[in-house]
Amino acid sequence: MGKQLIVRANWDEKAKVWVATSDDVRGLVTEANTMDALVKKLMVMVPELLDANGYVDGDEVPFEVCTHVKAKAVKPKSVSLRRVA
Repeated sequence: MGKQLIVRANWDEKAKVWVATSDDVRGLVTEANTMDALVKKLMVMVPELLDANGYVDGDEVPFEVCTHVKAKAVKPKSVSLRRVA
C-alpha cells in the first residue's frame, strides 16, 4: 500500500467507546473502550479488510488515527470572600 491511510476515531460519550471509521478502508467500522484497544483492533482489521477488498500492495499497511473529542469547560462560580463578623 503506497499511501498512508486515514482512520477517524470519535469518542461516543453515550456509549463510552471510541468509534473508528475510514473512507480509505471500505467496511471499516469498529469500537473499543480505550484508544490502545482500538489501535490493536485496527492493526488486525485494516489489513484484513484491504485484502478482502482486493488490495495486495506489500506486507505493511501504514495508517494514521485522527481523533476528535468534543468537550465543555465550566467556569467556576465566583466565590464571595466576605468577612463574617
